[in-house]
Formats: sequence, C-alpha cells, structure tokens
Amino acid sequence: MNIAIEPGTYVVAVSGGVDSVALLHALSRRPDLKLVVAHYDHGIRHDSHLERKHVQQLARQYRLPFVYDMGSLGSDASEDEARRARYAFLDRVRATSGARGVITAHHKNDVLETAVLQLLRGTGRRGLSALRSRDVIHRPLLGMSKLDIQDYARSNGLVWREDSTNQDTRYLRNHVRHAIVPRMSKNQEALLHMIIDRMHEVNHEIDQLLDLTLHMQPGKSSLSRSWFTGLPHSVAMEVMAHWLRRHDVRSFDRKHLYRLVVGAKTLAPGQQIDINKEYVLKITKNLLALMQRDR
Repeated sequence: MNIAIEPGTYVVAVSGGVDSVALLHALSRRPDLKLVVAHYDHGIRHDSHLERKHVQQLARQYRLPFVYDMGSLGSDASEDEARRARYAFLDRVRATSGARGVITAHHKNDVLETAVLQLLRGTGRRGLSALRSRDVIHRPLLGMSKLDIQDYARSNGLVWREDSTNQDTRYLRNHVRHAIVPRMSKNQEALLHMIIDRMHEVNHEIDQLLDLTLHMQPGKSSLSRSWFTGLPHSVAMEVMAHWLRRHDVRSFDRKHLYRLVVGAKTLAPGQQIDINKEYVLKITKNLLALMQRDR
C-alpha cells in the first residue's frame, strides 16, 4: 500500500476496523513519519471498549504513542453528532501534539456512500464532493477500494474488529452502504465518481468567486445589507454559508442557514440572530455584522 503523504508528524485516527488498521500498518512502515495513534470511543455501544483495547495494543506493538477519549453520546446519538465529537477530539490531539495534520482511512467506497447520503439529505452543492483531503485532514486512501484494503490487511496478517453497528440499517449511512451502493453497476459507479470529481472542480471555482465577492464588502466581518438583500435567495444562501466558513463557523445545516438569510433580509435594525455559542449576526440599517457574543 503506497501512502502519498509528506514527511512529518501526524495524528492517525484508528477505530479498530479493517480500514484504519491497514492504514496504520502502512504508515508505520514509513521512517519519515512520526505518528500519534488516536482513538475516540463515542460511548454509543456497551462493547466499544474492546475496540479501544485493540487499538491500544496495536499502538504498543508499533511503539507509537496512544491517545484516546471517551464520549457519552448514548445509543440515540445521530451520525452527525458522532462525527462532530470525533473530529473535535482529533483536532485537540493534533493541536496538543503539534502535528501537521490528521490522517483518516476513508476510501473510494466512502466517497460514493457520502455522495449518495448527501443527496438523500438534500445537501447543498458542497455535499456531493465533501469527502476530500482538505486543510489539516488527510485522506490518502481515497483512490483505494474497500476490497483493495481488505486484501492488503489479509495479505499482511492484520487483525481488526468489526463495529457491530455497521450492519444496523437504521443508520442512514449503513442503509446506503448495504442497500443502495451495492446495486450500482460498475459503469454507474464510474459515472458517479466522474460527477463527483467534476463537482469538486466547479465548487473550487465558485468558492474563488465568492472569495473575490466578499473581499469587496465593507469589512471581513460585515456585509452590505442592501447588496445582500438584493441577492436571489439561492445565491444569498451560498454567500452566507461561505462567509460563515471564512470565520471557521461550520456547524450549521440548511435550516439554520435559511433562518439566517431570511433574518438578514427582513429583521428590523438593532435586532440580532444567534449563530452558535461564539457568534451572533447583528442587523443594522446598512450592514450585517458577524460579532462575537458578549462575555
């Protein structure tokens, strides 16, 4: 398994499943990499501690530092809640260890599953090509299939644990994985991959235009209200989402975004809208201002 990643210190996200176990094995063979093995127990299943023990043993076997944390999300936690908690943990480990990035074991099948999943959820334009390496998140296995990874693991005598919830089709991702993607023909899979790649290029071009547009606004944290109000609704949604992301505000859905856009256009001056725990959107006669909450 050839891992294309620059030398340096990285946090490796290892769940204990075949994908991350194979990734860790391949990375451990690179003498130019300094690795920190990170495992997050969501606290969803009663037997999840077994995965933690297995990953801890692997870290010991490879003589690598091991970090884990235990959540308490409970069995009713959504996939989105679990994902956010996991990445928040990984980012903390990255910052503490001084690593240049986090490496995850997402692969080619995950790209298809995520695209279908986002379409079912009615996501925006970015959702279709969401699973990419970006910023400090590195996904070097995106060109490999699940079968390729399983073959690598077996040929190297690797041992892994299967998450029992991976077969539970009550979770939407598992339904997509077991009931939708397997029904695609090879041609259909190839076509969807081509569409995803093209959408990634289009999104990059749109984001560049949005950056240029926001650069011409009154300030980094303010928008001309008259200009914003005149935008078509779909365009205003894209502008608002991009503006928030530029301030590292990423935990919003389309319902939340819709409320912000409508409020920005219709609320009386002097009012404000909650964005998250850190920011509010303040409305004035002439401006929309993204401001930190009063402490």
